[in-house]
Amino acid sequence: MNLEELNATATSERLARTKKRHHLYVCVGTACQALNSEQIAKALQAELKQRGQAADAEVKCVGCPGLCSLGPLVEIESQVNGQAAAAEAKDDRRRSILYQFVKPEDAGEIVAHLDGEPVKRLETPLDQPFFTRQTKIVLEHCGKIDPERIEDYIAVGGYQALLKVLTEMTPQQVIDEITRSGLRGRGGAGFPTGLKWGTVAKSDPNAYPTHVPEGIQSRKFVICNGDEGDPGAFMDRSVMEGDPHRILEGMAIAAYAVGANQGFIYVRAEYPLAVKRLRTAIRQAQRAGLLGSGIGGTAFSFNVDIRLGAGAFVCGEETALIASIEGGRGVPRPRPPFPAESGLWGCPTLINNVETLANVPPIIMKGADWFAGIGTEKSKGTKVFALTGQVKNTGLIEVPMGISLREIVFDIGGGISGGRQFKAVQTGGPSGGCIPAQFLDMPVDYESLAKVGSIMGSGGMIVMDDSTDMVEVARFFMEFCMDESCGKCIPCRAGTVQMHRILTRIQEGRATRRDLHILEELCDMVKHTSLCGLGQSAPNPVISTLRYFREEYERKVNGEQKPEVRIQKPESRSQNPEARSQRPAISS
Repeated sequence: MNLEELNATATSERLARTKKRHHLYVCVGTACQALNSEQIAKALQAELKQRGQAADAEVKCVGCPGLCSLGPLVEIESQVNGQAAAAEAKDDRRRSILYQFVKPEDAGEIVAHLDGEPVKRLETPLDQPFFTRQTKIVLEHCGKIDPERIEDYIAVGGYQALLKVLTEMTPQQVIDEITRSGLRGRGGAGFPTGLKWGTVAKSDPNAYPTHVPEGIQSRKFVICNGDEGDPGAFMDRSVMEGDPHRILEGMAIAAYAVGANQGFIYVRAEYPLAVKRLRTAIRQAQRAGLLGSGIGGTAFSFNVDIRLGAGAFVCGEETALIASIEGGRGVPRPRPPFPAESGLWGCPTLINNVETLANVPPIIMKGADWFAGIGTEKSKGTKVFALTGQVKNTGLIEVPMGISLREIVFDIGGGISGGRQFKAVQTGGPSGGCIPAQFLDMPVDYESLAKVGSIMGSGGMIVMDDSTDMVEVARFFMEFCMDESCGKCIPCRAGTVQMHRILTRIQEGRATRRDLHILEELCDMVKHTSLCGLGQSAPNPVISTLRYFREEYERKVNGEQKPEVRIQKPESRSQNPEARSQRPAISS
C-alpha cells in the first residue's frame, strides 16, 4: 500500500462512517471485558437490528477510554447535520454522551433513547475534569477506533508518518526530528530518545562478535519493551490493546532511522488480550504491505515478531530482556557494552518501551516544535499514568509534563475517596518513592520527582490516604523486589532479604534503634552496588518513607502503636486487572 492507496482507504472509511447517524463506542479493554462489555456490544447490535436501526447506527468495540472505575463504559456520538457531534457540539451531552456501569440488559433503553434525552441513571458528564484536564497524544485513538481493524487506524491518519519518512526523509533527518522534539524514554529511565537512536544508527554491527540465528538477515534490531511489571500500572497494556498499529508504526519508523530490518515486541504472557490484538495488527499490516518487504513500494523492509515473557520483573531491564528473547534466563549483564552497541545476539539493538514508540508517529506528522511546546524545559510532551489507590477516579490518564500532583489527585482524580485525608502518592512502582502532602504543588517531571526521592517510572501512581501504614507500604514493595530479584548479584539477592527481615521486625514491634540504623546502611549499600536497575532502585520506597514518615518507624521501634491504623497495601498482581504487577521502570 502506497500513500495514494492509504489516502483512498482512509477517505472510503470516513465516508462510510458519515452515513451512520449514531456511533456507539463500547470499551473492550481488559477491565471492561471482565465486566461483560463484549456482551453489551452484542446486545446493542441486537437491539439496533430488532428496531430496524442497524443501517443508521453502528456499534464499535474500542480500547480503554480511561475512566476504569466507572466501567463498563459506552460512549455515544451522534451526528448533527452531517457533522460529528464532537466537531460542532462538544458540550452538548445530547449529542455526545458517556454511559457508566452499563449492563447488557441496559441495551434496549440505550437504543430507545438514541434520538431523545439521555438515560440519566447511566450518564456521567464528559465535561468533568477527568477528561477536560488531559492532553492526549499517546491515548488519542484509544476509545475511538476498533483496535482489530487496520482501516480504523488508517482513517485517523495511521501509517501516514511511516510513508512520509520513507518517501520524504533520510534516516538522519528522522533522528534529528526526534532529537529536536525532546522526547525522552517513557519506560522510566528518561534517556533522550534521539540520542539513543543516533547511537544505534552509528554503531558498527561488526564491532562485537555476533551469533545471529540462521534465517534472520538483519544485523540491527528494534525491540519494543511491553513487559511492564510495576504493581498498579497498566499503561502499556492499554495502549497495546487499544491502538496496536500505532506501536507497529513507531517501531517501523525507528527501524528505518537506525538501519534495522527486524523488530520484536516483548510482552508478558499475562497480557493475552494485548498479545491477540498485536498479532492481528501484524497480520493486517503485512497484508496491506505496511510491514514486510518493500514497504510502501520502497526498498525498506521490516518484519515484527512477538516474544512472550514469563512475568519476571527483572526482564524490564534491557539486558535481561535481551537474554530472555535469546532463549536464555532473564538475568542482566554488566554494561558496557550497552545494547545500542552490542545487544540482541551481539548486534546493535534499539530498545524503547510502548509509550515512547507511540509518541513517534505524531511527532513526525506534527513536527518536533509542536511536541517540544508541550511540557517543561527538560521534560517535553505528555506522560501516561495509571492512577490507582484511594482516589475517586481511578483509571488511565495522559497529562502534560509539569502538571502538579494536586491537579492530578484532586482535579483529574476527583480527590480522596471515603472522606479521608491525602497522605502520600507513590510514583515509579517498586523503583519509586512515596511523596507526602507537602509536595502536592510540585510539577510532575523527571527532575522534580528525582529531587524529592522518587522517579517518573513507567507511570504507576498510587494514591494513599491518612489510614495508610507507611512502614507496611515499604515492606510490601521490598517483599516484591526480594521475590523478583534474579539473584545474580549479592547486594540485591541478599540485601533485599535483610531489609525485608528488618522491616518485618519493625512492623511486629521487635526492632531496636540499631535495626533502624542497619536498615539505612543496607539501603545505601544495595542502591550503590547492585548490578542492575532493579537492585539499585529497590531501596527507594524505604528511603522515601524513612525520609518523610520517620515518626512511624520511630513509634514502632519504641513500641508505640497508633490506634485504628489499617494496613493498606497497593493491589497485588493477583487482584483486579488494573493492578496487575509490572516490571521495574528501568528501561527507556
